[in-house]
Amino acid sequence: MVAPPVSFAQTEAFTPAPTISLPALGESSAQALSPAAERKLGDRIMRSILGDPAVVDDPLVLEYVDQVWHRLLDAARQLGEITPEVDQSFAWDAFLVKERSVNAFALPGGYIGVHLGLLAVTRTPDELASVLAHELSHVTQRHIARMIGQQGRVSWISIASLLLGVLAAGANPAAAQALIYGGQAAAIQGQLNFSRDMEREADRVGFGLLSEAGFHSSGMASMFEMLQQASRLNDDGSFPYLRTHPLTVERIGEARARLGPNGWDPRMALRPDASEQWAWHTLMVARSRVLMDTRSVALEPLGNLRPAADASPLDAIATHYTRAIAWQHSNGHARAAQALAEARALLPQLPPGQQPVVQRVLLISAIEGQLLAQQNDLAAASLRELMGPGRPSVVKLSARPELIYSSRLALALPASADRNAAWADAAARLQTHLSVHPHDSTAWSLLSSLWQQLGQPIRAVRAEAEAAAAEGDLPGAIDRAEGARKRFRQPDGAAIVELSVLDSRLKEWQRQLREDMREDAAGR
Repeated sequence: MVAPPVSFAQTEAFTPAPTISLPALGESSAQALSPAAERKLGDRIMRSILGDPAVVDDPLVLEYVDQVWHRLLDAARQLGEITPEVDQSFAWDAFLVKERSVNAFALPGGYIGVHLGLLAVTRTPDELASVLAHELSHVTQRHIARMIGQQGRVSWISIASLLLGVLAAGANPAAAQALIYGGQAAAIQGQLNFSRDMEREADRVGFGLLSEAGFHSSGMASMFEMLQQASRLNDDGSFPYLRTHPLTVERIGEARARLGPNGWDPRMALRPDASEQWAWHTLMVARSRVLMDTRSVALEPLGNLRPAADASPLDAIATHYTRAIAWQHSNGHARAAQALAEARALLPQLPPGQQPVVQRVLLISAIEGQLLAQQNDLAAASLRELMGPGRPSVVKLSARPELIYSSRLALALPASADRNAAWADAAARLQTHLSVHPHDSTAWSLLSSLWQQLGQPIRAVRAEAEAAAAEGDLPGAIDRAEGARKRFRQPDGAAIVELSVLDSRLKEWQRQLREDMREDAAGR
């Protein structure tokens, strides 16, 4: 974690630097940022990093991480760890980083980044939940705001520079090092690492969240044990979480002690169960192993995996699923389809409680493969299966993966009598989703394409502008909105309403951009 970016894993000590002033964020306390000011700072950092290619949107993995994250959030609310002011002010959004390193980090304002490499090494749902619970506790206990206040504030530019360096580390270590040491980011890292007391508090509060959220409390001790052993065997910089959240003997001992005298049994902690959560986690670990590194040198061995002779049905399915996703990203679409078929053949051997979630993941992944292979006729058949009256009971029409992939399928349909109906249905469902999740740039981009196909150019431009804004590209959003005003000078009645909404959004984006520019100037 990076502080603020704050991460699980302590970087080497940096040479102290003079205190830096943070642009005014509206708070009056000299000890900590107010919740509103912290959220504002978090939003500003997110606008800086969302355009980085390392930040990825995989609907299936993100849905799973979101599910764990929101269970922990609900538990924190139940236990009173989140005050009403903080709850209303913060974003509580998770995002994924395409990086094989083991890391997670909390940002100001309730944002949390999760490296795919972290998910790929977790062995149980409880281990992943323990990391997210620890990070959430740094947020709920206001550790980030307290550190910023104690240090006399820091520049958001330096924080964002440090985080971008972390994101770039896997792709270009030399460039990443330059980013990390550029400006005053090195000083920020040295000033803002969590204290031992803060780490212990996050452990204690996070431990309480695990059981309240329905996870096994042994997950934290199990994760600590795994991280400590793995880092000893492979100390090559793959565990940045351990640099920003150093594991001490004291922390590991306390994690065990909280389980009671007979509570720590590593064999029981890792024993599979027949729950839906276990199956879901197992498949998303497999998927993350592929997506964290899509270079051919990494994909080839994964595509050639075979289940062990004594593998359980779920483990065998996970191996076939790994192969399928690896071949999908290697243009081996026939092999990917065969691997998915082998996985589906094992479905009846699973416990009944695990079959629906596995069937759903395999179905959506098959559709993903057809889209990647540009198999439009098969895509049309899949859309009918996914959306029709006889659709499998496992399909969740309002869930984001179904929404995203069915919209992509609709756009890929060959010419037919019912294609316009598919476009209209997808657009209507995207609009409903965006009314609740207005910062979903992927959904806005798909909606723009659908409106274009449906002959609604003003709506298409507005959705395209919203997509740019959701990705942090305020100049791009402004350019699109201003272009629409020039292009549609004599709109009809319906278009006037759309242009009025777009004009209101344009003013908001212009205001935000002016404010960002002022903060940029003040932070230099």
